[in-house]
Amino acid sequence: MVAGTNMGKRRFVKIWKFRHYYLLLFPAIVYVGIFHYGPMYGIQIAFKDYMGVLGVAGSPWVGFKHFISFFNSFYFTTIFRNTLMLSLYSLIAGFPLPILLALMINELRENRFRKSIQTILYAPHFISMVVLIGMINTMFSPSMGIVNTVREAMGLERVYYMAIPRVFPHMYVWSGIWKSLGWNSIIYIAALSSVDPQMHEAAIMDGASRIQRIRYINLPTISPTIVLLLILSIGSLISVGYEQVFLLQNNLNVEYSEVIATFVYKRGILNRSYSFASAVGLFNNALNISLLIIANGISRKVSKSGLF
Repeated sequence: MVAGTNMGKRRFVKIWKFRHYYLLLFPAIVYVGIFHYGPMYGIQIAFKDYMGVLGVAGSPWVGFKHFISFFNSFYFTTIFRNTLMLSLYSLIAGFPLPILLALMINELRENRFRKSIQTILYAPHFISMVVLIGMINTMFSPSMGIVNTVREAMGLERVYYMAIPRVFPHMYVWSGIWKSLGWNSIIYIAALSSVDPQMHEAAIMDGASRIQRIRYINLPTISPTIVLLLILSIGSLISVGYEQVFLLQNNLNVEYSEVIATFVYKRGILNRSYSFASAVGLFNNALNISLLIIANGISRKVSKSGLF
């Protein structure tokens, strides 16, 4: 009892010592509590037939009815395949590129040129997704798009790319990479700034080439950051962004563009099936959490580092 009292006093003293930091942290804690943990009360409607007049508590329980309805739906296999395909494609194509870009920028020695390159590469991040999709539609337009104009000049026929289902994954992934590439490289550039210059000087004196210094000094330095971001990326593998897919989607490419997020919007939100939408969202999040835990466990065994 005495030991517990002493521990409580020491904890209080420690908190009081750093009270100013805890005070700065308090608004963030309140925000997360209200807007992230508070709405979790509504998760229960995934197991109910929610009716607005009865409220969350008064709606009748139906168990796993909505989950079974989702798994048995005609489009389940297609939308799950599309979601997984787009996620894996984005991860495989998009994850290494910011690392390579950060390594390239880090090798630039002219400070003014380096800052100019960074500014140019960061700029697409601030373009609205609606504007980005408008740019894509204009560039690939069969009537006035620059791509088809070049094709016609080369003696080829004009093509309506947005109507070709197999083109959609490439449009989605590479437009997303172009938009986020520069911004995603910032954290790697920040990690590279912690490399001790004396290590490079010693390596140069030993005759190491630039490629060797990147391989044996820079990459090991940022490897914990790479592992951490890879785990987080795998943890959101089944969450394909709704906005970009929905804006690129049309009736001609829906075979490859219908994903879980757009299916939930059409079936759950437009039809006011809020319980169904909640059930699918809960399934999606549970799957992502499982992938996160598995990826973190593998990372712990392989590299001795992880998210937790």
